[in-house]
Amino acid sequence: MSKNKWLSFHLVVKNFVRYNMKQKHILVLSNDTTNVYNFRLEVLKELINQDFLITVVSEILKHGDKLEAIGCRLLDIHVARRKTNPFQDVKLFHNYLTILRKENPDVVLTYNIKPNIYGGLACRLLKIPYLPNITGLGTALETPGWLQRIAKRLYKIGVAGAACIFFQNEENLNFFRTNKLLSKNNKTKLLPGSGVSLEKFKYLPYPDDSNGIEFLFASRILKEKGIDIYLHAAEKITEKYPETTFHICGLCDDEKYLEILKKAENNGYIEYHGEQKDMIPWYRRIHCLVHPTYYPEGMSNVLLEASASGRPIITTDRAGCREIVDDGKNGFMIPIRNNEALVKAINEFMLLDLNSKKLIGEYGRMKVEKEFSRSIVVDIYLNEVRKAI
Repeated sequence: MSKNKWLSFHLVVKNFVRYNMKQKHILVLSNDTTNVYNFRLEVLKELINQDFLITVVSEILKHGDKLEAIGCRLLDIHVARRKTNPFQDVKLFHNYLTILRKENPDVVLTYNIKPNIYGGLACRLLKIPYLPNITGLGTALETPGWLQRIAKRLYKIGVAGAACIFFQNEENLNFFRTNKLLSKNNKTKLLPGSGVSLEKFKYLPYPDDSNGIEFLFASRILKEKGIDIYLHAAEKITEKYPETTFHICGLCDDEKYLEILKKAENNGYIEYHGEQKDMIPWYRRIHCLVHPTYYPEGMSNVLLEASASGRPIITTDRAGCREIVDDGKNGFMIPIRNNEALVKAINEFMLLDLNSKKLIGEYGRMKVEKEFSRSIVVDIYLNEVRKAI
């Protein structure tokens, strides 16, 4: 039997024994396995090390095999996270109820909006302890209107019975308090976002800039993520400094923006590379990460990763971003939706000498080591899981 087949067989047997020995069982509800692997891996590894059985209930996309390799069971479920079809949401809630009744877990961890709401409600009805993580408000909850009113009611019902509610920034927590989405009995805990893996995202030597400075926008291509602001700055800066390169990495499923990016690339002021599986080579290459978002973030993972890699950052005075940047020390903070402020910040950065840029990146690494290590998140989760059980 090959090594890989033996490992797979060993995990199957181990999980069978765990499940049938009534080992403490944790269910994880999330949008998809990509999200779970990228941002929850260390938490799950530690729970498995502490002898918990872990079942991940999400859409199986990338990295499912890697989650199974560390000992997770996977159950495939379609969340339809970007759609607001009430019939699909009712079906999702029913699916959660069915799975929870069958699995009968000791505690449930929920992430993302729909798992938090519908998974939380199912746990509440079945009297199963659950710990939701507010990974960001989302446009529906933050934007005034009829959809916001519905989202508020759903979220209030979904988190009402939680053993503890995790928030990734103080502004999101205050939003829940101000809008009376928390019950008197709700316990809350503030996390440093999802944290960043300091082992995966190591400090990278700062690159020479004698052949030009390279900037990076790394995000889904959305208006609210600041793509138009970045494109404006790229055009203005390359007119003045033609040797400068503005990279864009991220999924674009909007035909309108595909055309805009193609035109900008043809005009020579950006390079679009599509969605990337591994961002570390990009962090190694660039001199600065630019994240001009006004999207309702939880805590920006791309800012944490770039800072951990020793790269200066330019971002907005926005919850989930402002916590990561100390203006003038590990980067620059600009007002949201301000084209000229971004141009000015990039200009200021370009006028710095190489050693100053390097020192900014080193400060960023020290800041995330102290405040945003994923080990902090792991310890908090382990403590609250034990309390819930």
